[in-house]
Amino acid sequence: MTVALVINSGSSSLKYQVLDMVTCGVLGQGLIERIGEETADIAHRVGDARYESRGPIADHIAAFAAMMAAFAEHGPDIEGRRPSVVGHRVVHGGRRFDGPAIVTDRVERDIEELEPLAPLHNPANLEGIRAARTAFPDLPHVAVFDTAFHASIPEAAATYAIDREVAARHRVRRYGFHGTSHAYVANQTAAFLGRPIDEIDTIVLHIGNGASACAVRGGRSIDTSMGMTPLEGLVMGTRSGDIDPAVLVHLHHHAGMSFDELDDFLNRRSGLLGLAGSSDLRDVLRAADRGDADARLAIDVYVHRIRRYLGAYLVGLGGADAIAFTAGVGENAAPIRRLVVADLEWLGIELDAERNASPARGTRVISTDASRTAVLVVPTNEELEIAQQSLETAGISANGQAETGTDTHRRG
Repeated sequence: MTVALVINSGSSSLKYQVLDMVTCGVLGQGLIERIGEETADIAHRVGDARYESRGPIADHIAAFAAMMAAFAEHGPDIEGRRPSVVGHRVVHGGRRFDGPAIVTDRVERDIEELEPLAPLHNPANLEGIRAARTAFPDLPHVAVFDTAFHASIPEAAATYAIDREVAARHRVRRYGFHGTSHAYVANQTAAFLGRPIDEIDTIVLHIGNGASACAVRGGRSIDTSMGMTPLEGLVMGTRSGDIDPAVLVHLHHHAGMSFDELDDFLNRRSGLLGLAGSSDLRDVLRAADRGDADARLAIDVYVHRIRRYLGAYLVGLGGADAIAFTAGVGENAAPIRRLVVADLEWLGIELDAERNASPARGTRVISTDASRTAVLVVPTNEELEIAQQSLETAGISANGQAETGTDTHRRG
């Protein structure tokens, strides 16, 4: 059995998952929150069993010790079935990384040097990497970057129309995010339809509390809605998405808002929360059903933004073989899916109302048999994608045999 440990480290949290890479099944998983606070919350799951505890966890080194203690007490037996690789989610790889990379001291320094591009994420990701390398010094560690899948975006899509020297000096360009999810869903879509990935064009709509759209041509990203940061693009739970930059100047001059206040305003107090008073789309849908005008407008704005990107990507791809909905909203909110593709029969996109409303789980087609573009729901699995990329990069097959690894995708 080949086992992979996947780590997603936040500033005050540690999310982990242990996977059997032969069956792609989850052996165990957990979440440690409130690291560095007086009392941390620990939730560990093995199968259907859930174990919860609380206690002080000073830092990520201590969080790894707590994770290992949970494995020892509740399973799975991480010592008996020792991981072959540790995969790490890293949010921002800039232009330096166009794929996963074996973690070395040099790669750690590169991730640290990119912190100005993701000040809330990269430092936390790096904390997890360093803690994991301390806990598992004999294992290969692989950094998998959210931005890497979008390294294939052409310059016309990646370049903002500002002074080129200023942009180059401060690394201002479209990077895109949710790359592991977009890559996984695009591949799953092709496999489900029985088509080679290099022969299929897909629009992936990753719609959750964070949301982004991606145009994928032959397995390669050619455009995506998030930009230099995860703020640009679709309306999200608390993020505004696209906005006229002059609005910020206006609010600074006339509302007296500082740049820190504007950052908080756009990232944490906008989106569905700002429009309807809740960041949870389920609450907004229920309020709209009760006749709440603000909630109804919020849904209209939310759907309008998705449709705008959907139209742009249909043009960019010259039509699409498939549209794939994924993530929390995309997988579960049938009313949103219906509104997004409503009245698009003239484009060859025809939703089947019964299929769309079905409570079924798993990958499924929700368009009619006559629809030229297949519309699907494809559950994402970013942890599995990270694990698979990590094994490939480390040169290990799912059955544990050594292969030729890619080592690193560092571009200097």
